[in-house]
Amino acid sequence: MSIERILRRKGTDVTTIGPEANIKSAAGWLRAKNIGALVVTSGNAVLGLISEREIVDAFSRYGETAGSMPVSEIMRHGVITVSPTDTVSHVMSLMTRHRVRHMPVLRDGNLVGIISIGDVVKHRLEDLELETNVLRDVYNAAR
Repeated sequence: MSIERILRRKGTDVTTIGPEANIKSAAGWLRAKNIGALVVTSGNAVLGLISEREIVDAFSRYGETAGSMPVSEIMRHGVITVSPTDTVSHVMSLMTRHRVRHMPVLRDGNLVGIISIGDVVKHRLEDLELETNVLRDVYNAAR
């Protein structure tokens, strides 16, 4: 199963933010959109990612002044990206190995979506439910 299939169901909308935006603004976008991460971009280039984790860490370290700091100060640089053709199991492995919950999806260097651990888990649960139903049907037919 490819990431592209998940994106077809969930959509390809990605909320981005510029590196110069302040952290308070980023937190506001996360709340307004009810999402866990923003992709930091400059033009078409993906520079990094800022999630709830980085924002909490910034406020813990810098207190109230963190709100006025630019996103570029706390964003995760060198973000791991995936391709729409990557398999769900490959992405699960990357998320586990690198301890990340969000990954931008790039096609030919262009941002085409974002995948979260929640998307992956939901997909996996649906697959397991389908497998269970098929096995139940086979078992019942053989009786």
